[in-house]
Amino acid sequence: MLPRTVAARVRTLTALVLVLLLVLLGITWAAISNAREGVRVIGHDAGPQVVATGDLYFQLTDMDAQLANALLIGNAAGGGRGQALARYDQNRQKAGDALLKAAKLADETTENNTARDLLDALARYERLAGQALLLDEQSPHASGPPAQPVIDLYRQATDLMKLDLLPKAYNLTLDNGTLVRHTYEEKRSAVLLGRTGILVGGLALLAVLAGFQIFLARRFRRLLNVPLALATLGTLALSGAGALMLSGQADHLRQAKEEGFDSILALSRTRAISNSANADETRFLLDPGRADAYEQVYLSKSQTVLYLKAGNLTQYNAAVQKDLSFEPGRAPFLGFLGTEANRPADAGEQTAQLAGVMDKVLAGYQKVQANDRRMRDLVNGDRRDQAVAARGAAAADFTEYDRSLQGLSGIHGKAFDEAVKDGDGGTGGWYAVLPIAGVAIAALVLLGARPRLAEYRWSK
Repeated sequence: MLPRTVAARVRTLTALVLVLLLVLLGITWAAISNAREGVRVIGHDAGPQVVATGDLYFQLTDMDAQLANALLIGNAAGGGRGQALARYDQNRQKAGDALLKAAKLADETTENNTARDLLDALARYERLAGQALLLDEQSPHASGPPAQPVIDLYRQATDLMKLDLLPKAYNLTLDNGTLVRHTYEEKRSAVLLGRTGILVGGLALLAVLAGFQIFLARRFRRLLNVPLALATLGTLALSGAGALMLSGQADHLRQAKEEGFDSILALSRTRAISNSANADETRFLLDPGRADAYEQVYLSKSQTVLYLKAGNLTQYNAAVQKDLSFEPGRAPFLGFLGTEANRPADAGEQTAQLAGVMDKVLAGYQKVQANDRRMRDLVNGDRRDQAVAARGAAAADFTEYDRSLQGLSGIHGKAFDEAVKDGDGGTGGWYAVLPIAGVAIAALVLLGARPRLAEYRWSK
C-alpha cells in the first residue's frame, strides 16, 4: 500500500535510497573481496607453488640426465664427467630447496604427504645413484657402455625417478594448477557479476534519487535540492569508479592467468620434457639393452613438445626440419610449443618480443633434432665412439635451446608479476572508500530530506 501523506512519501523515498545504497555498497564490497581472493590465490599462493613444483620437475629430470651423462662418459680424458657430477649436485640441492618451498606453501594434508613422500623417494634415488657411481669408479671404462652391474643400478634409479618421483612432482603441480584454474574461473566470474550488480544497483539508486528530486521539486516548489544533487553525483561517481575498478581487476586476473601463469606452467613442462628427452639420448647410448625403448620414448616426448604427424623417429626428424614459420595464432604444429605459438596475440611490444624469442626456440629445436638424427645414424653405422663424441658436442645446442625457452618463460613471468602487482594495487583503499562514501551519500540524502519534512510540519 502506497503512503498517502507527503511526509510518509518522503520517509519512504529516503528509506528506499538508503536501502539501495546499502545494497550497492554490499555488492561492491563482495566483488572487491572476490577480486582480492583471486589475486591472492593466483599470484601469491597456489600460483607460485605451481611454479616451484614445475621447477622441481625440471631439476629432478636433470639430475637423472646428469647421472646418465657421468656414467656414459666414464673415465675418458676430458669427457666432462666432473662437470656432469657438479651439475648433478647443483640440481640435487635445488630440488631439495624446491621441495621445502613446496612443503611450506602446501595448505592441504595430501600436498604435505606428497612432499614428504617425494623427500623419501629422492633419498632412495640418491642412494642408488651413489652406488652406481661408486661401482662405476671401481670398474673404470674409457669407451663402451659401463659394466652390467652399473647399468642394473642405474636402471633401478631411473625407474624410481620415472615411476615414482616425477609422477609425484607432477601431482603437486597438477593439484595446484587445478586450484588456480578453478579460482580464476570462479573469482573472475564473480568480479564480472559484481560489476553488473554495481551498474544495475547504481542505476536503480540514481533513478530513485532522480525521482526523489522531482518529487520534492514539484511538491515543495524547489528547483533543486542541493544535498540530493550532491548525493546523486556521489552515487554516479561511486558506481562508475567501482565498475571501472572491477573491469580492471577482471583484466588483471585474465592477464595473470592466461598471459602469465598458463604459459609459465606450459613452458616449465616443455623444459622438463625436453630435458628428459635429451637424457633419453644418453640412455640410448648408455644402455644398449633398452635402446629401442628409449628411442620410442624419445619420439613420444618430442611429439609432446612439438607435435607433427610421423610414424617413426626418422619421419619426425625430417618433418621438424621443414619450414616451421607461422602467422600468430596459426602454427602448423601442435604440442606445448604449438599451444604457445597459438595463443591470442595483439600488436603490443610484448607480442613482438614473444614472436622473436619463439623463432629462436624453433630454430634451436630444429638443431636439437638434427643432432639427434646424426647421433643415431652414427650408432646405426657401428660408430658408437663417434656417436658418444657427437652427443657431447651437441650439448651446446641443447643449452642454447633451453635458454631460449627460459627467455620465453621470462617474458611471461614479467607479465604475470606485473598483472599480480596491478591486481594488488587495483583494490587498494577501497575498503576505506566504501564506508566513507556510503556515510557521505547517506548524510547528504538525510540532509536533503530533513528540511523538507520540517517545512511540511511547519506548514501544517
